[in-house]
Amino acid sequence: MSLLEKDVVVKKATREGFGDEIVELGKKNKDIYVVDIDIGKSCKTTKFMKDLPKQHVNVGIAEQNGAGLAAGLATTGKIPFISTYAVFGSLRMAEQIRQEVCYPNLNVKIACSHGGLTPANDGGSHQAIEDMGVLRSFPNMKVVMGADYHSTRKLVAQAAEIYGPVYLRFTRDNIPVIYDENEEFTIGKAKQIKDGSDIAIIANGDTVYLGLEAAKQLEKEGISVKLLDMHTIKPLDREAVVECLNIGKIITVEDHNIINGLGSAVSEVVAEEGKGIVRRIGIQDRFGESAPYEKLLELNGITIENIVSTAKELLK
Repeated sequence: MSLLEKDVVVKKATREGFGDEIVELGKKNKDIYVVDIDIGKSCKTTKFMKDLPKQHVNVGIAEQNGAGLAAGLATTGKIPFISTYAVFGSLRMAEQIRQEVCYPNLNVKIACSHGGLTPANDGGSHQAIEDMGVLRSFPNMKVVMGADYHSTRKLVAQAAEIYGPVYLRFTRDNIPVIYDENEEFTIGKAKQIKDGSDIAIIANGDTVYLGLEAAKQLEKEGISVKLLDMHTIKPLDREAVVECLNIGKIITVEDHNIINGLGSAVSEVVAEEGKGIVRRIGIQDRFGESAPYEKLLELNGITIENIVSTAKELLK
């Protein structure tokens, strides 16, 4: 039985997937390094540090230095993973990523925990709501977020195999495991979870589960749903979006500002094709606050109920 069909929901943070996978990758390939920004406990790289100390560097609370050091390692043939919080990995070292990593197209991976609203009670200063949008605008950068523990492990492993800058975003909070460990993923290729003909839901990261539950509710009411896990927003799977235009009604769901994230990327394709309707569900261009994760999602309409009601509105 597929995990998607089980009633019991197992939850695990995707940062755990990164922490477990990077150790396995480092043991297999001595060129893989972790560049820590002094928060290895939170970013789940302490086991890598203990097991592979010669492949680990902690630069302290100095994100810009970490980016420069990783770029230097990449010029010697190493494959560095910079590990920090998403808000710092995308904004505090944005200039260094642009100038020292993307501009020379170096083989550096930026692996960031605490993406979106999952820092929750830490408040708006720690919640990265613009990170994927900022980094998808940099040439040569790939932007990826797995939907659960297993998909994250597969995508991290693939990022280590492909050449060039990759931004990998993880959750702090535990989220439902929806795939089994044998499922395969390809960076740049959407994962179709359900096929349908009435409405298309395109989600990524921690919101894929919400899209899945919404699809189940809609199907009970006779509404056929196509559901895509768009784990890569750059390069976006344009072909998958164009196929959704056969339906013509698309809902995007993301734990990110609706400006310049998944919803914007999908809308760009739809606008260029000149047909179809898109409704974007995500953070409503507002900073977060200190509250439980589920409450913050609710305040922004990132809920199963809102996905269902939005679908019904589109189908009127």
